[in-house]
Amino acid sequence: MKMKGAIGNWFSMILLILWFTNLSIVFGHNHINFGEQPLAKIAIHKTVLALHSSASITAIPYVLGIKGDDTEWVTVELESPHPSVDDWVGVFSPANFNSSTCPYTGGVGWVEEPYICSAPIKYKYANHSNPNYAKTGKTTLKFQLINQRADFSFALFSGGLSDPRLVAVSNSISFANPKAPVYPRLALGKSWDEMTVTWTSGYDIDEAVPFVEWGTKGGKQTRSPAGTLTFNRNSMCGEPARTVGWRDPGFIHTSFLKELWPNFRYTYRLGHMLLSDGSYVWSKTYSFKASPYPGQNSLQRVVIFGDMGKAERDGSNEYADYQPGSLNTTDQLIKDLDNYDIVFHIGDMPYANGYVSQWDQFTAQVQKISSTVPYMIASGNHERDWPNTGSFYDTPDSGGECGVPAETMYYFPAAENRAKFWYKADYGLFRFCIADSEHDWREGSEQYKFIEHCLATVDRKHQPWLIFSAHRPLGYSSNLWYGMEGSFEEPMGRESLQKLWQKYKVDIAFYGHVHNYERICPIYQNQCVNSEKHHYSGTVNGTIHIVVGGGGSHLSDFTSAPPIWSLYRDRDYGFGKLTAFNHSYLLFEYKKSSDGNVYDSFTISRDYRDVLACVHDGCEKTTLAT
Repeated sequence: MKMKGAIGNWFSMILLILWFTNLSIVFGHNHINFGEQPLAKIAIHKTVLALHSSASITAIPYVLGIKGDDTEWVTVELESPHPSVDDWVGVFSPANFNSSTCPYTGGVGWVEEPYICSAPIKYKYANHSNPNYAKTGKTTLKFQLINQRADFSFALFSGGLSDPRLVAVSNSISFANPKAPVYPRLALGKSWDEMTVTWTSGYDIDEAVPFVEWGTKGGKQTRSPAGTLTFNRNSMCGEPARTVGWRDPGFIHTSFLKELWPNFRYTYRLGHMLLSDGSYVWSKTYSFKASPYPGQNSLQRVVIFGDMGKAERDGSNEYADYQPGSLNTTDQLIKDLDNYDIVFHIGDMPYANGYVSQWDQFTAQVQKISSTVPYMIASGNHERDWPNTGSFYDTPDSGGECGVPAETMYYFPAAENRAKFWYKADYGLFRFCIADSEHDWREGSEQYKFIEHCLATVDRKHQPWLIFSAHRPLGYSSNLWYGMEGSFEEPMGRESLQKLWQKYKVDIAFYGHVHNYERICPIYQNQCVNSEKHHYSGTVNGTIHIVVGGGGSHLSDFTSAPPIWSLYRDRDYGFGKLTAFNHSYLLFEYKKSSDGNVYDSFTISRDYRDVLACVHDGCEKTTLAT
């Protein structure tokens, strides 16, 4: 199609110079809406040109992060001669269009040139801050941008999200160093005296050498090398991750800091030595506390939750009412950062659902947490599931990601094949056995063998608190849809695993997936084995099951009548906290994200002999011989 009138070829040339990104497209059919991912509502591949010489959009400042910040606010001023309540502004990155970055489709699926083959990274309606925009045609919007390794531009569209018409394109803006190392993520290593640091940058290994400089405060500083990974469009399993959702993830670096002294505080900063001239690019300086020795008798505090998602502090519409509690949980955890030592986020992290740009935004959102304490993760359906890719559930919940971004952007101490997303983590008095509910866990499976080995090999006299966790409720939940199925669990969940929990006397099993909070009595084979509700002592007769899926995503309903084994239910946003005071006393608290106050709690007190005691289906064999 040829552009007509005043804009003509001249405007087309400017457009090609100024804009459009390495975007992708849904080819040959309408955009699929995976769950409720708001970016999926934009039919970007259907965009037609409606450029108008009297329309304008301008973004300032032109250069961001001059003082080294990786987040900055941008002011966008726009004017349209034909304003409408459906007008919206999309943020695109990279700013310049290059048709060579679009996947080859033989021309199928695009509406007209210049092709827009990727979704924006966020958007707002033009009347977001000015309800009179539809009358005046003028408004000012504020966007918060993070450093995502490329420049940005802003585009004004009419026609709403389903029939977008491109009206105007802004100037491009950029961070002073778009390639800078950003968003550090700490995680436990495979050894108790090891901490890993993972971060993102725009530097490949042929341009700069990545490393971490670290040491005790005021002490000798050590430099540890980092490995570098990335993934590409062909690593994705389906759309939108391979199409409109694709965005280059940059380079993911991981360094292993070894031979740490237990409980010592270390400082660190991320570095890249440029091969061109030998100069250095540095991040800010961060700090962390090394892990306690397994069995060490000291105060140890653990936060655990699932399904947090991400949200935008600038009010961008792409996450309106999608993850409404995400920032509350994030901010409460940042506020409480001095009062816990490690985090377990048990699946469903950004809900990117195939829109890869959202992973950067999630790592930026939690970086104050993940740069200070180990941020351990588990695999959820929105990270892994995609048909015919080996996931246990043949659903499209990951939007074609099939686990690749999660497994690459975060470290976890798994076996050699990181697609097998299960691992053990020892932290002082705790042993955590983290299962992957998106792969087969049933008896006879490879993961079942791992789970039994993890539970069986812990020395309970030194690590008394044994915790099992998975994303989906493999134990118990009175969530509405489980109640309608009549199972009150993930189908096939506890049939194989409950005998392991009982045999090895698992204290607590945590789950996400269901977006609420629920605590189950100590239970075995659907029967409460303890009449207590807030203080448990003595023999471990059954496992306490807890759903902590209210991290931030839209809330889930319960059945109208709670089952007899359900002790506390709360349809709200919150997280769990474990505090081990010593080998004999453990406190659990459920806190709401809105105020950080405790709304449910219990304690466990016992001695080592109580763990050894014989219980139903949990007895060691004995002989009458003397």
